[in-house]
Amino acid sequence: MDTKTTCARAAAVRAGASGFTLIEVLLVVVIITILASLVVPRFVGRTEEARKAAAKAQIETAFGSALDLYELDNGQYPTTQQGLAALREKPGTAPVPNNWKGPYLKKDAPRDPWGNEYVYRCPGVHNMDGYDLVSYGPDGKEGGGDDIENW
Repeated sequence: MDTKTTCARAAAVRAGASGFTLIEVLLVVVIITILASLVVPRFVGRTEEARKAAAKAQIETAFGSALDLYELDNGQYPTTQQGLAALREKPGTAPVPNNWKGPYLKKDAPRDPWGNEYVYRCPGVHNMDGYDLVSYGPDGKEGGGDDIENW
């Protein structure tokens, strides 16, 4: 074989194998669309579940631990008036804690996943020997079956 024939054959092979055809591209788009239509509905609605789980975790873990440490140091939980701010700064209202060793939270009390403040009551209505801590959930209003609480 001479070099002219080899070069012509190589050029013909390259010309036939360049790029994807329109049918191949459309087939890939159809396959991706079908997969997306199967997967996306499974994740819709999971956002709200994740927010509820995050609120429950904040109430039980972050606030629960900090409030228990506060109570251990001071013999009682912060009052409703002192609120969750007592976990960051020593309260100046009665009863002023004598053994405050805070801050008990690294940052200011976070808001719930819907951007609302947690509601803290001590003594609690439901936990009379302790405190009530609640997020009013997505609607931001008490009741309605979507509240996340510590009781």
